[in-house]
Amino acid sequence: MIDAPDAAAKLLMSRTRRWLAFTELPEFNVAIFALLLNYPWEFLQVPLFAGMADAPHWEAVKGCAMATLGDIVIMLIAYWLVAVIARSRFWFAAPTAAQLMMFVAVGVTITVLIELLALRGWWFGSWDYSPLMPVIPGIGVGLSPLAQWVVLPLLTVWFVRRQLAASGRA
Repeated sequence: MIDAPDAAAKLLMSRTRRWLAFTELPEFNVAIFALLLNYPWEFLQVPLFAGMADAPHWEAVKGCAMATLGDIVIMLIAYWLVAVIARSRFWFAAPTAAQLMMFVAVGVTITVLIELLALRGWWFGSWDYSPLMPVIPGIGVGLSPLAQWVVLPLLTVWFVRRQLAASGRA
């Protein structure tokens, strides 16, 4: 007969091992670092979008949270596309310049499309830029969202690489 404390301990150990295995998935780490990097960026962009700086606090928080969820999805799409082409989910362990450029380019491309759709009112939650937003001439897209998708994917790769190398997975 199994002692109840032993059964509980075995169950806890089993769940802990599954959780640890889950946290070592590259996708989990990409999503976590995308969250940690994009959420503050979204808040820092608030003055650059019309009405956001004057919005009720909770509305602005919800808007930034929704934008961050979208950022996580974009980051995962970019990650998976590079993984398919590289034929490895661990491509970030020793990324080539081409892989990094593709990772950034996918995010930039998706962002430009979403910005253009939103600025025309054709996206789920359309928006406008405030006069403070620097806009790229010719395409009319804000500099801040584009900079976000040049800087943060590279930081994400760096953080994921360090995190999984420390755990022995990368």
